[in-house]
Amino acid sequence: MSVRRPGLTVLLLLAALPLLLAAGLIIPNWLRFLLQVSLAAGLATLGVAVQMRTGLVSFSQGLYYCLGGYAAGMAGHFLAITDAFVLLALGLAVSSLVASVLGLLLARYREIFFAMLSLAFSMILYGLLVNAEALGSTDGFNLPKSTFLGFAPQDEAFHFSVYALTCVITVATVGLVQRYLVSGLGAAGEALRENELRVEYLGTSAKRAAYLTYVIAAAISGLGGTLAALSIGHVDPDMAYWTTSGQFVFVALLSGTGHAVAPLVGSFLIELVRVYAVEISPNTWQMILGGVMLLVIIFLPGGLWSLVAMRQRKG
Repeated sequence: MSVRRPGLTVLLLLAALPLLLAAGLIIPNWLRFLLQVSLAAGLATLGVAVQMRTGLVSFSQGLYYCLGGYAAGMAGHFLAITDAFVLLALGLAVSSLVASVLGLLLARYREIFFAMLSLAFSMILYGLLVNAEALGSTDGFNLPKSTFLGFAPQDEAFHFSVYALTCVITVATVGLVQRYLVSGLGAAGEALRENELRVEYLGTSAKRAAYLTYVIAAAISGLGGTLAALSIGHVDPDMAYWTTSGQFVFVALLSGTGHAVAPLVGSFLIELVRVYAVEISPNTWQMILGGVMLLVIIFLPGGLWSLVAMRQRKG
């Protein structure tokens, strides 16, 4: 499934959507919830992967993941807005707006300076939220139960509705991102990673390409944060903590950046490994997870998606 064949990607995504929805009716509730949360986190990881294709490693995706979640949470908690589609629009708008401002500064930097500066902004938000008693400080706060265009399902129907919404939004986002990756702007991003000076010689602004990539990645992560908040029903400052951003970067590295689907697959596999690692060894599960990551890095330095690329080359 080449990044250069977006039409095939769209068809496969359209085929995968009904399978995901049907699976939600069959698989155990715990597995459905795990898949649902991993899809939300996978969108934030996708934001990291989009920037990695331009040679930028961002540690600020936790910032926008958190902004998306808190935008939805505050709208529900203080304004009594419960419609999931309105909350998604708010999460997208807030994350995009903040990124459009911060991106003006960050687009000037590259490599370690970009990574550390992006991390600094994420930790500033974390510090503000931890000290905000009105927002529950370190505990955060719960969201009211969501509605869907006036429809208010209960119990199992509600949980499946949130799952279905997560699947639809995720599939649509992946399709749009794949289109972006093969567009002129996406190609400019790859060229930016290889040789920024040549990009300027070709008449394309490197800063503009970096800026737009940053804003797009932030919008994707904001959507993921909103979906996570709707799925879990709770937000807290840890969504912006550096370990959250670091996790998104690690999963992006393990997944690979060869395709927009890769971060979602990697996110689900990592969450699955984490669950079983905790079940097998509650006190040392981090060692198991770290061991799996180490094996992937050693034997698949191009990420898990490199397996698909190798099969394509053989075919």
